[in-house]
Amino acid sequence: MITKRIIPCLDVRNGRVVKGVNFEGLHDVSSPVELGQYYSDCGADELVFYDITASFEGRQLFTDILREVASKIFIPLTVGGGINTVEDFDRVLKCGADKVSVNSGAIRNPDLIREAAMRYGNQCVVLSADVKRVDGEFRVFAKGGRVDTGMEAIGWIRHCVDLGAGEIVVNSIDTDGVKKGFDLPLLKAVCDAVSVPVIASGGAGCAQDFVDLFRAVPTVDAGLAASIFHFGEVAIPDLKQLLRDNDITVRL
Repeated sequence: MITKRIIPCLDVRNGRVVKGVNFEGLHDVSSPVELGQYYSDCGADELVFYDITASFEGRQLFTDILREVASKIFIPLTVGGGINTVEDFDRVLKCGADKVSVNSGAIRNPDLIREAAMRYGNQCVVLSADVKRVDGEFRVFAKGGRVDTGMEAIGWIRHCVDLGAGEIVVNSIDTDGVKKGFDLPLLKAVCDAVSVPVIASGGAGCAQDFVDLFRAVPTVDAGLAASIFHFGEVAIPDLKQLLRDNDITVRL
């Protein structure tokens, strides 16, 4: 059985980790360098670093902080925010990222995925899809969840995999920060549509939510969360032991 991954997410604004509800009402949490090192030391399988306002503010990602985070951790690092060109991929990878996440940049120019995959390999290209229900349809949102693109999400995700995306992070805006569990119907739909690894994001409120995720959607590869880890509500070693106790394969 494939080992399931547990991935903390650092949403960074103005050089600080922040967290909100449904992508709104952001509150300061901590230093990304300190948190990144903590997660690397306590058993996280990977780390995701999002500069969450880079696209909305039309600027490049904070590379100085990214470089410092990368120097302190010993687990794979995925980085996103303001990635609009292949040169942005190059810059972020040179700062220490292992994978690069694209969202708004791919919506503006889907061919960015193909170009980056050809240059750096599919495994390096991660599509981050912010998805929300609109009139009963899964819809893709851009600019940090602020703008409805009008695109149907499952078809968009499938198209991006065809272009070369090697991994998908599915961010459910409907469940983000609500702590009532992952968006299982959305995740099932995505996993049924693509054959690349899928990471579930948005909604984790307790350790049991991860058990429910991996049982309900056994083809999902990883669970990503922020606030429950940041505020000490769930400790990653305890979570992994719970998963192991429930016959879910994890790296202890």
